[in-house]
Amino acid sequence: MVGLGPGNRESITPEALGAIKEAQVVVGYPTYLDLIEDLMAGKERVATPMRGELERARQAVALAVAGKKVAVVSSGDPGIYGMAGLILEVAGGEIPVQVVPGVTAASAAAAALGAPLMNDFAVISLSDLLTPWEIMIRRLEAAAQGDFVIVLYNPRSHGRPDHIKRAREIFLRHRSSQTPVGIVRCARRGLEEKILTDLENMLHYEIDMLTTVVIGNSQTRVMGGEMVTPRGYRL
Repeated sequence: MVGLGPGNRESITPEALGAIKEAQVVVGYPTYLDLIEDLMAGKERVATPMRGELERARQAVALAVAGKKVAVVSSGDPGIYGMAGLILEVAGGEIPVQVVPGVTAASAAAAALGAPLMNDFAVISLSDLLTPWEIMIRRLEAAAQGDFVIVLYNPRSHGRPDHIKRAREIFLRHRSSQTPVGIVRCARRGLEEKILTDLENMLHYEIDMLTTVVIGNSQTRVMGGEMVTPRGYRL
């Protein structure tokens, strides 16, 4: 399992590059394989479409059982909304699996914004493909009530345009409308865009599946154009 990071080559770790180099077969979603096309020479390529994760895992494990050295690539970190857990479940201990970490979207977006994750934070995906919306609401409520900085993955798609609106309503019940919000689109992908706004105005900006949204806690401030959550040091 290899994490490719947010998308740019500079953010792929040397360990991940080494794992891809050593692999005989590289398995992944086509978009992720395209990111490393120049590293694929002489390797077998196995691509499955979106929502083909189970078939991808089964093919990867079957190839490994057959004696091939297989790299399954995920964007970000494979253990954070990635394929690592599914691969381990399908492998069932039959083959050794190594998880190579990568830079996840929360880290990439936070770096673009400044230092918003300096204290406790929660990461929540607004995709309800695998998690029922009722459970997601409970998690949003708990994180908002607990004054966590909150990072939202998969905040809006054509199929669920209103999840981000409902999430904002939940946040507004527990924190000020002036709470800083950072919106980062295409973090570390060469077309990076970032916006600093607040809960009151966050929905005025483009938010889609390429966007990571960071909601500050009661201590988060914008200082010198940077979003900062104090750790608690006495200055």
